Amino acid sequence: MATMKLETTDDQGLPRPVVRDSRETIAGLARGLAVIRAFSAGGPFCTLTEIANIAELSPAAARRCLHTLEDLGYVGRKGRQFFLRARVLDLSTGYLDSINGDTLAREHLQDITIATGQSASLAVLDGGDIIYLARIGPRRIVRVEASVGMRYPAYATSLGRVLLAGLPDEELDAYLGSTKFENFTARTTVDPERLRERIRAARSDGYALVEDELAIGVLSLAVPIHDRSGMVIAAINCSAQTGELTRSDLKKHLPLMLATARQISHSISRFPALLSLASR
Repeated sequence: MATMKLETTDDQGLPRPVVRDSRETIAGLARGLAVIRAFSAGGPFCTLTEIANIAELSPAAARRCLHTLEDLGYVGRKGRQFFLRARVLDLSTGYLDSINGDTLAREHLQDITIATGQSASLAVLDGGDIIYLARIGPRRIVRVEASVGMRYPAYATSLGRVLLAGLPDEELDAYLGSTKFENFTARTTVDPERLRERIRAARSDGYALVEDELAIGVLSLAVPIHDRSGMVIAAINCSAQTGELTRSDLKKHLPLMLATARQISHSISRFPALLSLASR
């Protein structure tokens, strides 16, 4: 089976840029993107000093980036604090269009929601996190509510476990050896060796079932999506509240989940964002 590649990440778990040839890169662009990304860790309002520290830039470099982004309409300022403006969303429009998320939800994930009465999502691995690319299902008052663009640590989720299971052993070893695991609940698996066992079980079983690890009351079943070479490129899940379904109840829908994953794999050419993952 082919495998996917895990990018190196920074202290916030976000993927670091990989510089392949310094003669062909623009350092100023890299610094500007680092400043934009810094708001994810620093919060909606950040001072120049906070941005510089998070982006690992000198105050002078951070100041030039912020002023440039402000002139272009991507950043605003109130007193000594800076904030992102709505124009930043333009940067993600092309990618969101390439996901073809409406078709994913309507033609594939909807079948899972109809059969289970629960939500269904599709996510990919981004550094040490999962990022949701499509979701369908009822909205409920729960501690963890997923929506397109949201990210969660891979190790504490069913989606993340099957995506990590698609990594080569050496990349999985690097991930387990470098990640700072946090207890989200009393049931979160944070011991690297126990995580390794559960990720390997997901690899051999073809699915992962996680309960109460990211948040109490959240039960989720996930299966991988492969490209035509067998590489794991994404995953889908069905997520429920433990008061509504038991582990056994949810697992009864595993055949449907696997069939849906195969359907997405067979029609991958209709989803350019997933196709790009397969061609890495």
